[in-house]
Amino acid sequence: MKLTEIADNPGSRKKRMRVGRGIGSGKGKQSGRGGKGQTARSGVRIKGFEGGQMPMHRRLPKRGFNNIFRVEFAEINLDRLQDAVDAKKLDAGSVVNAEALVKAGVLRRSKAGVRLLGRGELKAKLNIEVHGASKSAVAAVEKAGGSVKILAPAKEEGEAA
Repeated sequence: MKLTEIADNPGSRKKRMRVGRGIGSGKGKQSGRGGKGQTARSGVRIKGFEGGQMPMHRRLPKRGFNNIFRVEFAEINLDRLQDAVDAKKLDAGSVVNAEALVKAGVLRRSKAGVRLLGRGELKAKLNIEVHGASKSAVAAVEKAGGSVKILAPAKEEGEAA
């Protein structure tokens, strides 16, 4: 083997198609873009337009419902809390709330509040303040000797009146 004999595997590099180079090339004249008009130009093309035929996004049935008043909570399980206490990110003596969880890096953001869920086991005695909690989570925290305080949902400015 010599340096001059080094080559790619045959067929590993394909030559690019040179369009608009005469009728004999197979991609001459309109270069595979069809006729003239909007679709032959670069950059401009109506997205989803199917030549007057009813577009696919209007033919398909619409399902479901999007509730604009939906309140999205950041969810956290008991095992994540226990891991944070074991890693000394959370102090078992202080109050565990949304701000403490975000500061410790357990949650990225608190959204509209924090909801505690019951997956995993909790050994540490924690005083937790959250906006919602499942029954199993409350039972597990109280079994470990801690307490769960359910906070009222944050009121919007319009609701206060």
